[in-house]
Amino acid sequence: MTNYLKDKVVIVTGAAAGFGEILSRKISAMGSKIVAGDIDQKGLTKITEDVRDRGGEIIGVATDVTDRNQMRRLAEEAVKEFNAIDILINNAGIMPLAFYSDHQNAEDSWERCIDINIKGVLNGITSVHDQMIKQGEGHIVNLASIYGNYPTAGGGVYGATKAAVIFLSESLRIESQGKIKVTIVRPTGVPATNLGAGIINPAAVTGLLGENTASYMSKFEAAEAGQLPSSMTDINHIEYFALDPESLVDQIIYAINQPKGVAISDITVRASGDGYVI
Repeated sequence: MTNYLKDKVVIVTGAAAGFGEILSRKISAMGSKIVAGDIDQKGLTKITEDVRDRGGEIIGVATDVTDRNQMRRLAEEAVKEFNAIDILINNAGIMPLAFYSDHQNAEDSWERCIDINIKGVLNGITSVHDQMIKQGEGHIVNLASIYGNYPTAGGGVYGATKAAVIFLSESLRIESQGKIKVTIVRPTGVPATNLGAGIINPAAVTGLLGENTASYMSKFEAAEAGQLPSSMTDINHIEYFALDPESLVDQIIYAINQPKGVAISDITVRASGDGYVI
């Protein structure tokens, strides 16, 4: 496949860990110039040093996506260093799943979730919008979730933030056709990232699993014990159980590695045997 990412300037939020880190490394290897934003200064230092050691071009900017001024600075640093912003990956997010009855334990995390998952995405959009319009082209990728597709027990607040991401993305696409491409990415569960660390009540995942809850949990426990059948851990088998982070990253890369005139506007990435009901 043609490499359209060579020399592209790509801002990645949440770049110090998880999807963002993997994505930054992979697209750097394809020749993109990376502007890595994250609140984790230590993680930023590590990824910038690693990418540079491999011959890549990258700058790291300590950034809290909930602060619009810090997001503007991230965009300004991109233009200052590389003279353009071709792609923004709004990746930063948290997932504090909890029932409403858990509110005393969950309220602080829910507020943080709203700030990061909604305000952070909006701040990202507005920080690069004018530069992309000035350039006459750009591409914004927003990480949503299947939780944004439909209400679930235990996913009310998190799902609402991801539904908001979908609305923000679609309205941006409508307003910016012919100038800014917009892609919504809706991942399913990807256990091998740190996203699940924010879950307040583990029972809240049952809303996503429905009647498959018992089966899923037994598979998950077997996976942690290293006892899953090989068919469920083999990405080339139809029973593949849990999405690998790199598989999701590869699909994001597919969406952004397109000719200027082709926009992949919405993708859902699943393991074929995941068992989720939405």
